[in-house]
Amino acid sequence: MTAGPTVLTERTPRVAAARKLLRRASRLEAGRFLVEGVRPVHDALTWAADGPSDQARRVHDLFLTDAVADRDPTLEDRARSIGIRVARVTEKAAAGLSDTVTPQGVVVVCSTVTVGLDEALGDRPRLVTVLAGVADPGNAGTVIRTSDAAGVDAVVLAGDSRNQPVDPHNGKCVRATMGSLFHLPLAVSRDVDAVVTALRERGLTLLAAAGDGETVLDPSADALLAAPTAWLFGSEAHGLDDHAAGLADHRVRVPIHGRAESLNLATAAAVCLYASARAQR
Repeated sequence: MTAGPTVLTERTPRVAAARKLLRRASRLEAGRFLVEGVRPVHDALTWAADGPSDQARRVHDLFLTDAVADRDPTLEDRARSIGIRVARVTEKAAAGLSDTVTPQGVVVVCSTVTVGLDEALGDRPRLVTVLAGVADPGNAGTVIRTSDAAGVDAVVLAGDSRNQPVDPHNGKCVRATMGSLFHLPLAVSRDVDAVVTALRERGLTLLAAAGDGETVLDPSADALLAAPTAWLFGSEAHGLDDHAAGLADHRVRVPIHGRAESLNLATAAAVCLYASARAQR
């Protein structure tokens, strides 16, 4: 009778090392993070397989339970085909690699995906998302996913020393992106002024999403939206601070036709980005 694959426990050094990546400090030190869930893991494997020759080495370990392996045998096959280490783990070990109430039973260890600001923006971007001072990783991840869907060229997470940018490798943020963090360039910068300078150097018009903006997001704004544009979105509670808003060329408001006081960050970003995508196309 053939023995099944070795199943690792939560005490196995490889599993214990991966579990440390649930903490931001450990992610920063190791330059690695965790991706959980069948769909996001498949996106990570595609990112590794389709990228430059050295990109496969940026995905390091696949951990999955017997139940997940039985439901989706392609996970192990794809990982092994591009040289990624694969290990079956116990349900308890899988739970230890998750920060959710209902662990998915499959986790991959990746090198961090962020790149430098100049690399993220490239030479001639047409549409860029800038999150300035956004604190909630779930909201940030949702905006990254929306940016991907709207065809945005890059996302920049910006903040200052008092309000550092969201870590895009935070588990909640990674889950909210649903794999989109592998689909478009991401950059992190604490210097909002440097981000704005880089955007202006590339000829982008800066639009600040603001509830009291002088420009209304309606068909009359199409000529403005058709130009290469960077949207600046602020924190969930207070929007853009005065300094960041003052750096924009125009302050744009989404019209509220009903009695709601405002839109949440993710919804406002979706409305603004899709308005630009429509006008540019």
